[in-house]
Amino acid sequence: MRRGAALALVIVAVIVLVGIVWWRVARPAPAEGEPESGPTIIAVRVAPIVQTTLRGYVPAWGTVEPQQATTSQPPASARIATPVAGIVAQASCAEGQRVAMGTVLFRLDSRVADVAVQKARQAVQYAEQGFARQQRLGAGEATSQRLFMEAEQNLTVARNELANAEAQRALLVILSPLAGTLVRVSARPGDAVDPTSVLAEVIDLDRLVISATVRSVDVPRLRIGQSVEVSIGSQGTPASTSQVVSQRSALVFIASQVDSKTDAVLVRALVPMGVGLRAGQFVNLRIVSEEHRDRLAVPVESVVTDADGSTIAVVTGDTAVKRAVKTGLRDGNLVEVEGDGLKAGMTVVAAGAYGLPKETKVRVIRP
Repeated sequence: MRRGAALALVIVAVIVLVGIVWWRVARPAPAEGEPESGPTIIAVRVAPIVQTTLRGYVPAWGTVEPQQATTSQPPASARIATPVAGIVAQASCAEGQRVAMGTVLFRLDSRVADVAVQKARQAVQYAEQGFARQQRLGAGEATSQRLFMEAEQNLTVARNELANAEAQRALLVILSPLAGTLVRVSARPGDAVDPTSVLAEVIDLDRLVISATVRSVDVPRLRIGQSVEVSIGSQGTPASTSQVVSQRSALVFIASQVDSKTDAVLVRALVPMGVGLRAGQFVNLRIVSEEHRDRLAVPVESVVTDADGSTIAVVTGDTAVKRAVKTGLRDGNLVEVEGDGLKAGMTVVAAGAYGLPKETKVRVIRP
């Protein structure tokens, strides 16, 4: 009996031992982030403290248009009309054509004007002959002083009429008032036109500006000459997600009045040459209103702010310790921080910082 009982105990012990081994081997592994038994270890993502330049921006939206007249330059666009009524006889231009100032664009029918000029020339020739005759006779000698003066006056009148006729004919030739690109050509040969008709429109595409509006509360942060970042995208698209086409633009105009209907102020920024923008195009602006160079910055998610102030969790080895910081300028996903002992290259908790105790064990989750 005793040997049988001992054998049974051995069998039971073996079964229990096998069961324990099987449970340890076959049990499921803890999921990622799931705390294991023992000391509390919190899974976090981390990021380094960086030293960089942060900028503050004033956002705006606007459209590209030709530059307005300044004290030193004429406007960068012109709508071309005729000073007199007539029939278009010749159109020497096309849309998209680059023209110089003074290029002949249109000629109106000049047959009547040509006849007037011819008649005026004949009148001048006749008056010159009459005056020459009086000169040969000599005033006060073979002819009277009155006849001499009449001949001289007739010559003057004839010359003035010729000049007037030639000027009227010159008005029938339409020239480009500035160098640029023809963006619209409306008149065609045979069209009847008058001074109210717009025959064409020319724009100097090298002199474009962006007209935009900013909130009146942001105006005190603006100064002439501040850098402007230009990006393209549909209206309402955040500038940070738009395609940046230029970071070399600059603010050149700030209106002195606020639009009472929109509580906004008109501003203008230059369009750098060669960026490919067109007149009428919608663009986003970010006006650089302030810039902090060589400052420490962390991801925005690293900063936890409560009633006691702002903190970040600095990770050393497998331990995260909270430190009080003073936050500053925010630029995109980074925010400026100041605090005792903080240096570039230190590691902070970037995700999972909220709710961390003052000091705790952490396990870094690799991206």
